[in-house]
Amino acid sequence: MSRLSSAILSSILAAVLLSGCQGGTPGAGPSETSPTTASPTSSVSSPAASATQSALAVYKPADASGKAQNVPVPVMPELARENSKAGLEAFIGYWYATMSYAYETGETKHLLPLSSPTCALCASLKKGIEAGWQEGRWIKGGTIRSAAIETDFNLTASTQVAAVQVIQESIELRMPGGSLYQEPAAATNSASRASLRFDENHWTMIDLGLIR
Repeated sequence: MSRLSSAILSSILAAVLLSGCQGGTPGAGPSETSPTTASPTSSVSSPAASATQSALAVYKPADASGKAQNVPVPVMPELARENSKAGLEAFIGYWYATMSYAYETGETKHLLPLSSPTCALCASLKKGIEAGWQEGRWIKGGTIRSAAIETDFNLTASTQVAAVQVIQESIELRMPGGSLYQEPAAATNSASRASLRFDENHWTMIDLGLIR
């Protein structure tokens, strides 16, 4: 079986751990604060699963024998469409829930309307997930279990900035047959700086980078 280039492997394992890229909106680069010093004050849980999911469909996480099954599709809460501090936090929670869903399923189409082309890390995350799921492979783990947010919301500002603490499971890339493609990536507890913009009645992630 052909192997991915080192650049793509880096995209899968380094980018999916929310490290690396800090580019994007001028003046919105990450601070030099250590991730362990971030003290998010607002906890965000994943949005509710799709109401259309069959009541008989039982969720099964991925393992060495196969892909995850019946993964609930995140649904954007109405609050996430509101230009307010609570709306911003709800959207960020939905954004990470959608990214977590992409890890588990390989489906990245739900991410497209949530991020701007200026968000280089957003694009790298999407590309890495898609590469990981090629040629019959699947990702075990990588799911985001919780996120917390700290932000000084300013209704008059064109861009809102938030510090987001993200706890992510370890990532295993499995090949057809269940063997590991490479060494697993360790679980992380990191802090990222997110820049978002609200226009046309919806939020968009315009930049994302690691706080370090």
